[in-house]
Amino acid sequence: MTLSSRIKVPLAMCPSISGGDAMADRISATSTRTTKPAAKRPARKPAKTVAAKSKDPAAAPALLSGGNPQIAKGDGEGPVQAYIAAMPGWKSDLGRRLDALITRTVPSVRKAVKWNSPMYGVEEKTWFLGIHCFTEYVKVAFFRGAALQPLPPGGSKQKDVRYLDIREDEPLDEAQFAAWVKQASELPGEKM
Repeated sequence: MTLSSRIKVPLAMCPSISGGDAMADRISATSTRTTKPAAKRPARKPAKTVAAKSKDPAAAPALLSGGNPQIAKGDGEGPVQAYIAAMPGWKSDLGRRLDALITRTVPSVRKAVKWNSPMYGVEEKTWFLGIHCFTEYVKVAFFRGAALQPLPPGGSKQKDVRYLDIREDEPLDEAQFAAWVKQASELPGEKM
């Protein structure tokens, strides 16, 4: 009986029996294998902006989806007026009208831009109203709108919030809007 008949070992593993070349062939065959190429990542989607972002402070602000101006957060008249000036088309005129109505109704109103939206309040760091641009309309959010009489027409998932959506071809009832602003300013503000 020979050694190779008693022990079942592949010949490639026994260089003394197979002449040694099989092991070298096997090693060279495995060393020349190539790995599967890495899967390509999908291309990153560009940010949803209409105007290119610029570090130049005199450049027009970028418009986010729906035409909402991207304005740095800040307190006071300046950031709010920058937002209103950057509102596209008819929305800028509407923004000026709303701002004037709010200021006339509540002369001591505090203003700020937060989350790319003008905010209006009476007390420190609390807000009763916010404005936001969408593609087809401007949304006015009354943060304690559920307490207003009559109720602003737009409901919300939040129980206290009510909305007024203003479209280009719909007239704004300035007397009703001013009444809501007055009522909202006398309620506790929303802390944000």
